[in-house]
Amino acid sequence: MVTMKKSAKKMDGRKSGKSRPWSKGDHRELKRHSKAKTRVSVISRAMKRTVGALRRQAGKLGLGLGHQR
Repeated sequence: MVTMKKSAKKMDGRKSGKSRPWSKGDHRELKRHSKAKTRVSVISRAMKRTVGALRRQAGKLGLGLGHQR
């Protein structure tokens, strides 16, 4: 019987969809970027989160991001 290790990557090389919880510090940083009108792609790289995750969380907090302010 062959056992296979569970990998953090999917078959096509992408990482698994494990989400990281949002902290109060993350919320503060997102609000600061929103007020400064920083581009979403820049925020994404700075916070190491996807653009979709940033937009979803900003919507929950009632913040505007990107060109749809």
